[in-house]
Amino acid sequence: MLNSGAIQLLRNMDIGSLDIGDFLAVGAIFSATDSVCTLQVLNQDETPLLYSLVFGEGVVNDATSVVLFNAIQNFDHAHIDAIIILKIVVDFGYLFLSSTLLGAFGGLLSAYIIKKLYIGRHSTNREVALMILMAYLSYMLTELLNLSGILAVFFCGIVMSHYTWHNVTECSRVTTKHAFATLSFIAETFLFLYVGMDVLDIEKWKFVSNSPGKSLSVSSILLGLVLVGRAAFVFPLSFLSNLTKNSPHERIIFKQQVTIWWAGLMRGAVSIALAYNQFTRSGHTELRGNAIMITSTITIVLFSTVVLGLVTKPLVSFLLPHSANHLSSSVSSEPSSPQSLLPSLLEHGQGSEVDGGGEILTRPSSLRMLLSKPTHTVHYYWRKLDDAFMRPVFGGRGFVPFSPGSPTEQSLHGHI
Repeated sequence: MLNSGAIQLLRNMDIGSLDIGDFLAVGAIFSATDSVCTLQVLNQDETPLLYSLVFGEGVVNDATSVVLFNAIQNFDHAHIDAIIILKIVVDFGYLFLSSTLLGAFGGLLSAYIIKKLYIGRHSTNREVALMILMAYLSYMLTELLNLSGILAVFFCGIVMSHYTWHNVTECSRVTTKHAFATLSFIAETFLFLYVGMDVLDIEKWKFVSNSPGKSLSVSSILLGLVLVGRAAFVFPLSFLSNLTKNSPHERIIFKQQVTIWWAGLMRGAVSIALAYNQFTRSGHTELRGNAIMITSTITIVLFSTVVLGLVTKPLVSFLLPHSANHLSSSVSSEPSSPQSLLPSLLEHGQGSEVDGGGEILTRPSSLRMLLSKPTHTVHYYWRKLDDAFMRPVFGGRGFVPFSPGSPTEQSLHGHI
């Protein structure tokens, strides 16, 4: 009912000829969140559950919004009924599951090739190239099949980090870690550079120059819907989740719920990219209504990134003072050398505290404790399958023998 009222309000504002498909696309556009600001402030050692919830939602939301956006585009919106809505849901599930399976297949294939075949082993150049090319292969296959490439690459990366990354030599691990981090930083920089330059594009602002108040009103309405929709999503689901938890330490307290709500308010480059995909033709904005929607999207992205982003650290410091106090220590704890990476690379998948030399390592209070805690959940049964079948076949921590003369074995002997 809230969405119907907002649609009717936007139509009464006479912003242009927008149909129901455009309004559905707007919902998918603003489903893409950017929770980087909140993750920079949160400390995973202090609040592992909260960090995993914010991080997990942040990395999946962009891919999910793209899949939902593509699913909406595949249907005729002239006659929306229950059958069309059901088809959209089914198509969304098909795109999501198919892209996920193809991405996971690409990751498992790369792990199996490096573990079983000699052609990719013991050579940093070949191992790094194989990991990059297999991720790109999963992207190309999904795009050729009209699926979601971003979702496939995401799950391919998850599988590679769990299996493939532990099958390669230590030198390749360090190389891929920094190579992918550098590529990610460059890509993110270009995205924000494009967004900043696009703000200065005069063409679309000419369409709204005669009525700046109308564009500001549309931006305010959309931002209000984001705030209300986010609250309607986070707090009820947190309440239902708490009903299933017996221990008070496993429940999501109200301050953490507010943090999760705030983390999902920021919007980023994915929203702008989808807005251009929906409201432009060959990169040009020719209709007044489309120009208003694009400028409103840019306004919301800039406001949420700059204003809400600046408020994030003080807000989290007020709600979760312990997490904010540990921010500097969490940043400085990142490994910076191959030797410092060795204990975390070689530890057992169950969270073993024994290093290669037989010495007991101090167990960190980190997100790994949350993931390795045995509970009768989906994760518990997945760990049983992973230990019994997946890791012996595809490799991983504790299941890849060290090759004679490899950097990993040399490092181990250096510790003994």
